[in-house]
Amino acid sequence: MDRAALLGLSRLCALWAALLALFPCGAQGNWMWLGIASFGVPEKLGCASLPLNSRQKELCKKKPYLLPSIREGARLGIQECRSQFKHERWNCLVTATAPPGTSPLFGYELSSGTKETAFIYAVMAAGLVHSVTRSCSAGNMTECSCDTTLQNGGSASEGWHWGGCSDDVQYGMWFSRKFLDFPIRNTTGKESKVLLAMNLHNNEAGRQAVAKLMSLDCRCHGVSGSCAVKTCWKTMSSFEKIGHLLKDKYENSIQISEKIKRKMHRREKDQRKIPIHKDDLLYVNKSPNYCVEDKKLGIPGTQGRECNRTSEGADGCNLLCCGRGYNTHVVRHVERCECKFIWCCYVRCRRCESMTDVHTCK
Repeated sequence: MDRAALLGLSRLCALWAALLALFPCGAQGNWMWLGIASFGVPEKLGCASLPLNSRQKELCKKKPYLLPSIREGARLGIQECRSQFKHERWNCLVTATAPPGTSPLFGYELSSGTKETAFIYAVMAAGLVHSVTRSCSAGNMTECSCDTTLQNGGSASEGWHWGGCSDDVQYGMWFSRKFLDFPIRNTTGKESKVLLAMNLHNNEAGRQAVAKLMSLDCRCHGVSGSCAVKTCWKTMSSFEKIGHLLKDKYENSIQISEKIKRKMHRREKDQRKIPIHKDDLLYVNKSPNYCVEDKKLGIPGTQGRECNRTSEGADGCNLLCCGRGYNTHVVRHVERCECKFIWCCYVRCRRCESMTDVHTCK
């Protein structure tokens, strides 16, 4: 390895060391930092130098070939969270622009026990299931591949049989549980037990979303495409579709009591007989006011956010700006247009200008 490469690697190690110094290994959510790491960096640093707790490091050392899938799972979760909330007052802001280790990746929301916390844990757990399962189906690992339980049988009366490579989502869910879930008995304090139980439940809700949206794909076989016989296999839905389902669960999330006896129950006494399902998202505390800046909680507020003047939805200026109104300014766009190839041999274009109104919250 040349001197420049060694220098670069030492700087990366120093960066992660700073992160680990500020956040002890037992801190929740440290693994999420892998989602914003540059490609190949976690693999170069190795399991011992990554922001993982002791249990995760042990699992990483036993299965180092899963490290790219863990990083990809974190990236998927972060990307989908930002996509689902990009027009909301809380826009799933990550502190990627701040020096690594100066704050949790998702800031206050990671430990606030709110609906936003619920979505973060669910989408990150789902991302890990999705990426590990994809890696299994692609043949990148020796201990998992396609779902072997769906290789024989089918329905002769309907003219199809199992074949192809069905995604082994059960392995992905097993690994996600092993990597993310920790026993409640290891915690102290009433509040931390409630939050941990909530986080464990939301982890599982994210995994259930992946399993629920498994779909059946088939391919026809027969003379001249007659589809006399079909070969079918199960595949995961796109992660965008899983994100939409989790966003719907977020909108209908359930507030639970701060007291845990044998199991969690709804906060409202008149609703406690209504069962809580394993795919529901749960939260303890109400969300803060995301309209105005709160430096203590790291909430930036919506001032300066771009809004849609004609929309009645969450991205509309009325809702996003929280009734404060908005500023309008004109932005000039200059681009090449009406390009033509001239023989021989260059392209001639016109310079086109357009003016666009941009609205930002006051």
